[in-house]
Amino acid sequence: MQARILIVDDDPQIRRLLSEFLDGYGFSCKLAADGEEMRRVLAHSEIDVIILDLMLPGENGLTLCRQLRANSEIPIIMVTARGELSDRIVGLELGADDYVVKPFEPRELVARINTILRRTRPATPASNVSPQKKAEVRFDGWHLNPLTRLLTSPAQLAIPLSNAEFRLLWAFIERPRCVLNRDQLLDAARGRAAEAFDRSIDLLVSRLRQKLQEDPRLPRLLKTVRGEGYLFDAEVSQ
Repeated sequence: MQARILIVDDDPQIRRLLSEFLDGYGFSCKLAADGEEMRRVLAHSEIDVIILDLMLPGENGLTLCRQLRANSEIPIIMVTARGELSDRIVGLELGADDYVVKPFEPRELVARINTILRRTRPATPASNVSPQKKAEVRFDGWHLNPLTRLLTSPAQLAIPLSNAEFRLLWAFIERPRCVLNRDQLLDAARGRAAEAFDRSIDLLVSRLRQKLQEDPRLPRLLKTVRGEGYLFDAEVSQ
């Protein structure tokens, strides 16, 4: 199925050029100049990936990213002319799945879109998923459905997970009580097409700890193993 991309950028020339380029790679593009137009498109169209410019008038990209993550799991690629590490960290903390700095090679953007689509689109229909993958998993009073990606707390509250948060949690669930280093977690959570810097996984773990209602000073489930990585200290059952 043709992937559907929403380009949110206030520069009409950039919107047009990106759309024409992505059309040439078989993507179907919708365009928005600001947050208001973005919300109108999302209300009436199914979107697979959002390409979101950081420096928008009015509601900037970080504000829109935060709003999207509050009620949506659509993957977000942040695009900005500002390449400082702090900007990237803030974008990732708010739930962006990837980050591209202007000026960028358009083929790099295509590669990053395709990497995200491979991670988020099922390779096989749900009916062909193995019984083990279908089964809901349980740990420490929590429930996680790997097909719907619904995380339910011990108090029976639904906890939304971004794509990266789900993949990171699933990597821990598959290897409970094993130390996983940052390279292993980067592969699981983002893929090697994403630009890896040491703090990206630390930020993802921090976000996941918040979702799991962990005390950041004394986490019980996601434990830091100094100099090695992280350990998921829970018994997992189906």
